[in-house]
Amino acid sequence: MREGSLEAPTRHPIDWKNPSYYDEESLFKELERVFDICHGCRRCVSLCNAFPTLFDLVDESETLEVDGVKKQDYWKVVDQCYLCDLCYMTKCPYVPPHEWNVDFPHLMLRAKARKYKRGEVKFRDKLLSSTDALGRIASIPVVAQTVNAVNRTPAARKLMDGMLGIHHERELPEYDSARFRSRGRPDDSFPVRDGANTPGKVAIFSTCYVNYNEPGIGHDLLAILRHNAVPHVIVEKENCCGMPKLELGDLEAVERLKNGNIPVLARYAREGYAIVTAVPSCTLMFKQELPLMFPDDPDVKAVQDAMFDPFEYLVLRNRDGLLRTDFKKPLGKVSYHIPCHLRVQNMGQKTREFLELVPETKVNVVERCSGHDGTWGVKSEFFKDSMKIGRPVFKAMGNGDPDFISSDCAIAGRHIRQGMGHPSAAKEHPLALVRIAYGL
Repeated sequence: MREGSLEAPTRHPIDWKNPSYYDEESLFKELERVFDICHGCRRCVSLCNAFPTLFDLVDESETLEVDGVKKQDYWKVVDQCYLCDLCYMTKCPYVPPHEWNVDFPHLMLRAKARKYKRGEVKFRDKLLSSTDALGRIASIPVVAQTVNAVNRTPAARKLMDGMLGIHHERELPEYDSARFRSRGRPDDSFPVRDGANTPGKVAIFSTCYVNYNEPGIGHDLLAILRHNAVPHVIVEKENCCGMPKLELGDLEAVERLKNGNIPVLARYAREGYAIVTAVPSCTLMFKQELPLMFPDDPDVKAVQDAMFDPFEYLVLRNRDGLLRTDFKKPLGKVSYHIPCHLRVQNMGQKTREFLELVPETKVNVVERCSGHDGTWGVKSEFFKDSMKIGRPVFKAMGNGDPDFISSDCAIAGRHIRQGMGHPSAAKEHPLALVRIAYGL
């Protein structure tokens, strides 16, 4: 709900196939209009670097207004936006149905798409957003050992910083040669028990990160489903969800990935499966971004309706009276970070709600952007900003001497641990914490 309106915020479809979407004159006119509204409000100044960058440009201009900012400097604001959506979902009072119709993240997306169309994107950015291609190569057994060793070598990292623009201090996730999809096995040995809120069987979309970097997260999910007698399968085939390409502005690549994923996932949706992903950005892609890019595609709609965050599914399963709560081990003090792409799904704090079912468990919730944000915090020019944005989170996560630090976004969790100076508290994904609590 927004100030001055009793109506829920709504979003318009992304008109990305209209040639005018990429017209620079039209784009700059809309950027100036929205920037002027943001300048007059300044409510989002604490969210990310996009807004301080904009306000500094205005305050340093000759007119002290947006009309005094050089149009070419608008790109400085665009480059600072990593499409977290928090300004739209939590701060801005002027989103639709307000007559001013401000959708800052999707305007930034339009600008990024224009920039991509003009070929003004670095090789590094194209490389980092090609998660499937990187994962397939880097997770080959011998290659994985080499890549992981190089990523831990200071001299090699300095070279990568200079040649590719990947900051040498950023701790990178390792690649695992034992991919999740090669080890996970379908399990339909349990009877299907539908609930009022939840389908009784699950199809798992593993995601690039779980498949290539941390397959243990996927196996934790399998163990939890098995313990709760939920029939489950790993989807027959999958591509990257498309979020990295969306953040790059490569919308045609998003469409290609969608054309590979949606027909497969729609079949599971129509067969009565809940589709579950363990990475919030992937869940958000299917719940929000693809439906807005392809509003008239019935398969996209079917997948949207069937898509669940794992804890959203488990909490609703508990409300249906179909979840086991035979926890064997307390978790003690858990510092839990809610990623931006989970917060904007508007489903409440389902991970916290589930973890608090475990006896003798206290959850310290940190509801603020960690600053990593996909590939943004990896890049040399943004690394220091990502650590600065994350400082309040690093401090809050250390409060109370926690036993565990955790985030639904595994990359954010790694970033937080680095920012905290590698504390003694164990870093575990929330699904791993549930598996520990169950004693599995």
